[in-house]
Amino acid sequence: MSDINKLRDRIDKITFDILKLLKERNDTAKEIGNLKNNLGIGITNEERENQLRVNVLTLCKEIRLDEKTAMTMLNFLLNESVKIQSESKQTHLSVFLKAKKLEKEGKKIIHMEVGEPDFLPPKIVSSALSEVYDKGYTKYGDSKGMPDFREALAKYVTEKFGVETLDQNILVSPGARFSVFLAISSLLSPGNEIIVIEPAWPAYRDNALNSGIKVRTIHTTLENKWEPRIEDIKNVINENTRMIVLNYPNNPTGKILPENLQDQIMEVAMKNDLYVLSDEIYSAYANKPWKSILTYRYNKSVITQSFSKSHAMTGFRIGYAVSSPEIIEKMSKLQALALTNVSEPIQYVAMKALKADTTDNTKTIRNRLETILKKAKTMQLDFVEPDGAMYLFAKIRQDNFDSVDFTNKLLDTGVAIAPGEGFGNYQGFVRISACQPEDTLNQGMQIIEDRLKSK
Repeated sequence: MSDINKLRDRIDKITFDILKLLKERNDTAKEIGNLKNNLGIGITNEERENQLRVNVLTLCKEIRLDEKTAMTMLNFLLNESVKIQSESKQTHLSVFLKAKKLEKEGKKIIHMEVGEPDFLPPKIVSSALSEVYDKGYTKYGDSKGMPDFREALAKYVTEKFGVETLDQNILVSPGARFSVFLAISSLLSPGNEIIVIEPAWPAYRDNALNSGIKVRTIHTTLENKWEPRIEDIKNVINENTRMIVLNYPNNPTGKILPENLQDQIMEVAMKNDLYVLSDEIYSAYANKPWKSILTYRYNKSVITQSFSKSHAMTGFRIGYAVSSPEIIEKMSKLQALALTNVSEPIQYVAMKALKADTTDNTKTIRNRLETILKKAKTMQLDFVEPDGAMYLFAKIRQDNFDSVDFTNKLLDTGVAIAPGEGFGNYQGFVRISACQPEDTLNQGMQIIEDRLKSK
């Protein structure tokens, strides 16, 4: 036993040394993060990370260490650095919370930072709310969702997207965000990698980081009309890659991919046996031909939808996922663990809301987006006109523009918009939401212009 005790002491010492080095590495990462923040540099740097991977693999050969073990550890370390450097990062949500705090203090705020339609849900929602008590929707339920609601959703999806869908393909969730969380957390494991095409809604990255998943970003540009290069996607795929996230119409750019490019991305995903997580909650606000990932009939795809945007039901927190029965089963087990089931009264209301005609909502948002675009064309902004969704993602035509500083100062004048850095390495950009009445939007855009001119 003396030999084994000596070895145990030795392995304990190595473990403690690793932890001390981890602390030193985290402290250094924090210093780097502060410097990046001061210099206006993005948190992630794919080029540097790729070179680090090459160096690590070279070392593995030299010291005869298993490459998979090393890459899993490297992904963990890189994620720790991203978490540390993201602590003070500002997003549309952080601006929204600041704006709400100011409103409580009595300040009037024009909300152009979040995608929350100001109009009411369909009238049928009001009557449905008054029915739930008498109809007995007050009990525990199926973790996948109410059977009647899932059947109704399956019929709705079949008719709307032209792809036969059954109730076993449906999972009801408290908002599409939770479906995103369930898909990433139940299908992937720590050390796996996920591909996110930026600019992107920050929840994809945040959910992955929370689950120990390494995010590999595909950076797209305004100059290239926000279209990813298929070679860039191919180049980041390795044995740890498990999923690619698609979000079209895109938040924040409103981009809809050309059909042939989307076909190529799906071909790459299928060839590499990747899960495809497609967030399609803005499909109701597509201004040009758009193709759901459902139409590919790919067994490893997960499509998320929500009532928040299409039916103006943000506060109801109700959404759903469409996928294969096997994936739905995995996601539902995690959902049952987290919250038992989605509120049945809310499910009943959403089921009734499926019958509503929401075409006026689509027209309203399109008109409001046009209002923003008309004014934006006269300002110090560079942008590609959005193909859909409800946002304008624009670059400020000023050298060394600090979007975080600008959005904070703009908030002091009563207008809330989102800084570009919340959507990736886009420090010179801002996202402007078209979810307020047209006169309010005009007022907000004028304040933004005046503020830009004063800089």
